[in-house]
Amino acid sequence: MNAKWKRNTVVATMAVLVCAAVALNWKFSGQEAVKGAEETGTKILGEATLVSGQEEGAAETVDETEVYTGSDYFASARLTRQQARDNAISLLQEAAEQENADQSVINEASQGIQVLASYTMKEAQVENLVTAKGYKECVAFMGDDGISVVVSTDSGELTEEDVAKITDIAVSETGLSVSDIKIMAAN
Repeated sequence: MNAKWKRNTVVATMAVLVCAAVALNWKFSGQEAVKGAEETGTKILGEATLVSGQEEGAAETVDETEVYTGSDYFASARLTRQQARDNAISLLQEAAEQENADQSVINEASQGIQVLASYTMKEAQVENLVTAKGYKECVAFMGDDGISVVVSTDSGELTEEDVAKITDIAVSETGLSVSDIKIMAAN
């Protein structure tokens, strides 16, 4: 029992550290890259140029910081979720591939990867079914304690009927109880 507790503690600690590392890396690398690009006049990864249909050849630059401050919440939420998952999976794979890794660590890492893959599949299913019901946008975040679903509507608010539809989808796709499902409208 004690070994299982230690192993679970190590895995949970690794997951927290990965999330913290991703957040810090994202925050500081973006600021330094923008600063360096401004000084040298070069383009940076993450800076996109969109061509508008209004004038031929006219271009508009979209700064990555705009995406993360609310101009496209759903895209940035999906990107951040995927980056955190990719980093967690990478750490779990590294732990499993170590030469002196105990079989229990390998099994735990493999199980963690399977759980994260399952979360990803269930989130995608919920998002697709919610948007198929006529909602503009949807993003779902699944974890050990439940699922949170953020939905964009025309009015910016969710009615009881909306909540019931989305809850039904989340329950059927995840197998979670209603009390483990959080639904909110995007502002």
